[in-house]
Amino acid sequence: MYRKKLVFWSACTGMLLFGISLITLGSVAPDLKEKLGLTEIASGTLFSILPLGILAGSLIFGPVADRYGYKILMWISCLLLAAGFEGIAWSQDAGLLRIFIFIVGISGGTVNGATNALVSDISEHDKGANLSLLGVFFGIGALGMPLVLGILRDVFSFEAIVAAVGFISFAASFFFILIRYPLPKQGGGVPLPAVRALIKDPVLLLIAFFLFFQSSFEGIINNWTTSYLTSRHSAEPSQALYGLSLFVAGMVIMRLLTGTLLRNVHIKRLLGASFTMILFGLILLRTGSSLTPALMGLMVLGAGLACGFPVMLGFVGERYRELSGTAFSFVLVVGLLGNMFVNYCMGVISQNYGIGHLTTVAFGETLALAVLCFIILRMLKYKD
Repeated sequence: MYRKKLVFWSACTGMLLFGISLITLGSVAPDLKEKLGLTEIASGTLFSILPLGILAGSLIFGPVADRYGYKILMWISCLLLAAGFEGIAWSQDAGLLRIFIFIVGISGGTVNGATNALVSDISEHDKGANLSLLGVFFGIGALGMPLVLGILRDVFSFEAIVAAVGFISFAASFFFILIRYPLPKQGGGVPLPAVRALIKDPVLLLIAFFLFFQSSFEGIINNWTTSYLTSRHSAEPSQALYGLSLFVAGMVIMRLLTGTLLRNVHIKRLLGASFTMILFGLILLRTGSSLTPALMGLMVLGAGLACGFPVMLGFVGERYRELSGTAFSFVLVVGLLGNMFVNYCMGVISQNYGIGHLTTVAFGETLALAVLCFIILRMLKYKD
């Protein structure tokens, strides 16, 4: 037997570490560039390794979790995360740095996927609501770490701060090894016929493509909003970063509400409200004559996008209880591929037609999400 609350809090700890990891690495990129004397191209190449690592981690965690359970997976992932950050902090060679960044990526991708699958497994009901609460902790890491870095930068070196993050990951690994987790669902091995049937399931494929657009939507807002605000509204860099923080804050607040006060709201109504907020947020972002409505639009947009991942992953966990890890791996990998592909396309569009088309791409993503959501709910026979 295991204690659900303790297991849930361990998953939240892992998700918090994942949020801290991504933000910390991006925040110290200028310091690493200066320390190692990297060119712009070398710096860009260096940090393109991170999403590749996350993709690899997302691919392997599912079958491993289904076959061997979560304890060893979470423990080893956090140890690797710690090693990766210690290596990034003290490495004096760009080649070694690339290896450590990949280690952070693969272990972070593993932790992200495993915590989502774990919360789904221990939630007999309200999977989407519980996954929303889990997502809050990623947002806390993403919002809180820049603040902590800003406070500590005048006191400690960036190497010491990164090393401290590694030490926190190392300490968390002992927390995970002491906890009793659910037993492996496929102790005799993951059956290949079941995996083939899973990949051919039209509902799972539709959910995977929903997450393709959901992940890429979140990605283009995260990566291109600052350029959009500085170009279209002549915002200062600090104001543009503030807008990005509002986007994350809107997502965190909505996920917190979805996991608490709104956990009994019917899924169709929740998704309907989400799409309404997405459209309203995009309209404010596109048509706002000043920076203030654009910032409001970003916060509303974050709230609208908050439910996509938790709700769809909840559907996956409900449909594939005995192969939840493998199913989560599949849809998360498709989602990450969408993020990488659409972000690349956004770069081409921005270079050739202008950053103003960020909202054009976002409206197209909204349409794709709405159509896929309608079909998925019909196939799952969700009724009012």
